Amino acid sequence: MTKSERIVRLWVDRFNAADADGLACLYHADAVNHQVVREPVVGREAIRAMFAAEFGAATMVCLIEAIHVAPAAVTLEWRDPLGLRGCGIFTIEHGLIRYQRGYWDRMAFLEQHARGTD
Repeated sequence: MTKSERIVRLWVDRFNAADADGLACLYHADAVNHQVVREPVVGREAIRAMFAAEFGAATMVCLIEAIHVAPAAVTLEWRDPLGLRGCGIFTIEHGLIRYQRGYWDRMAFLEQHARGTD
């Protein structure tokens, strides 16, 4: 397992623990987290605040379906217990996340969490 893959697996562990502070420590000070359903979030503190707000709004779980490691990036394919699927692309430099891009269906997420099942 590469160091970059270990960082992404640690990211999943901290995400599943709703650990916004622990997640923030995995990012460069000026990192960018860009989920396609929202504007890019820039900076470690802003990323920490984003995760804290999201964990306060919903219980989220990331189940790994696949991890693909390439020289410049790691791609995480995931699902949640309610069936939502997505992927995240992580660019890692010097052992920290420099850039993260996420693709998922926000409307499906909101509908599923409003119902609680399906």
